[in-house]
Amino acid sequence: MPDFDLLIRGGTVATAVDTFDADIAISGGRVAALGTNLGTADRTIDAGGMLVLPGGIDAHCHIEQESSTNIMTADDFYSGSVSAAFGGNTTFLPFAAQHRGQSLREVVKTAHERAGPKSVIDYAFHLIVSDPTESVLGQELPSLIHEGYTSFKVYLTYEMLKISDRQMLDVLSLARTHGAMTMVHAENDDVISWLSERLLTRGHVEPKFHAVAHAQIAESEASRRAIDLARLVDARLLIVHVSAPEAAQAILNARNKGLPIYGETCPQYLFLTMDDLDRDGMEGAKFCCSPPPRDKAGQDAIWLGLTNGTFQVFSSDHAPYRYDESGKFNAGPNPTFKKIANGVPGLETRMPLLFSEGVGKGRLSLNEFVALTSTNAAKIYGLHPRKGTIAIGADADIAIWDPEWQRTISQTMLHDAMDYTPYEGREVTGWPRMVISRGRVIVEDEKLNAERGSGTFLERQPDTENGTGLSTASPIAPDRIFGAELS
Repeated sequence: MPDFDLLIRGGTVATAVDTFDADIAISGGRVAALGTNLGTADRTIDAGGMLVLPGGIDAHCHIEQESSTNIMTADDFYSGSVSAAFGGNTTFLPFAAQHRGQSLREVVKTAHERAGPKSVIDYAFHLIVSDPTESVLGQELPSLIHEGYTSFKVYLTYEMLKISDRQMLDVLSLARTHGAMTMVHAENDDVISWLSERLLTRGHVEPKFHAVAHAQIAESEASRRAIDLARLVDARLLIVHVSAPEAAQAILNARNKGLPIYGETCPQYLFLTMDDLDRDGMEGAKFCCSPPPRDKAGQDAIWLGLTNGTFQVFSSDHAPYRYDESGKFNAGPNPTFKKIANGVPGLETRMPLLFSEGVGKGRLSLNEFVALTSTNAAKIYGLHPRKGTIAIGADADIAIWDPEWQRTISQTMLHDAMDYTPYEGREVTGWPRMVISRGRVIVEDEKLNAERGSGTFLERQPDTENGTGLSTASPIAPDRIFGAELS
């Protein structure tokens, strides 16, 4: 009788802290042993010449979710999870989004009804809190935290989603008390609306003006304000999809002071610029997201932030709105920049893009890549050590990467429900050949081997110690600070 269910032999294993040659034995969906000469298994995989990495965790994506203007994303939990799997992910964390007047209990129930029968990878939910009423703060949110929904997002912009600073303090204080993580979309809504009004009245309506209206100062001011509010109540805070150098600097400054502040960025801020919004006709609409991509200097600052302690998480912020009337042009065929559905897809390309341009170009070590795409998210959102690492007892969530596989990204090769990718034609080197979820080989030979609904919901424990297992940043030398002038 074989010793194990599955044996992965001959690969180079990498975690967030170590790289080593070892075989991996899997039984009952978990890692049972690491070493050599481990015995026999029902199936043995030859991983010679390959990298054996923890499965990716996309900690920020919008799947089968209505926007505040009632536009449904193109991906449901089947197409979204399949696309995630083909990109090397074994877990994702979409949102259960509350809109004004809704019960958090109802939005969680709806999210489960959508995800349970469809997802092929494991999942948890962040909550979106847009209506922090007395009953939500006093009853629903505390009980949901203790039932495993230990993270939630709030907005400082968007008319139908934004909360006031006072409400933000209420949410942060509650999170501090109950051991939850607050995420924030940090943009100053008044700055954006003030600029938008002046642009529109002067006839500046094209997609490129979305980037002008969402000025960098709107992001940096809101980021500093959110950090100060969290500091007031000693709460943990994660600022999502950071694009602006000054916002990144604010996060780094807070972390260098030992504050429990965390940062996330996304592929669009490394691989797109505001010039993409200025493409012919309405092509720029494909690249409208908030915050928008910045300039080349902004890209350089975000790359720096991935290595100097600013960013702990690299997520896709996959917000799939098709280039048609169901998505980007829901308001009509030639909408103003204010009416274009906000968001870009990127679930399947997140990890290959960062591997190719980060690890492949020497910007990131392999261990930093694993930390940014898997381990840190697991720690921050209460999934570690079950997820995010390759260790005895952890779930056998593994992506076997071919570091030499050269591919040209095109929409036709991807598995989401979109009709475009913002990375069309980009050449990358490195892509997963095989993806294993809880010991199940779910992607092999570019084919899916997983049934609808075979993913499981992940209940998370509140962090009553108000920590994440991630240290705050060490002080950074002057030449590693954004925009530093050296004498």
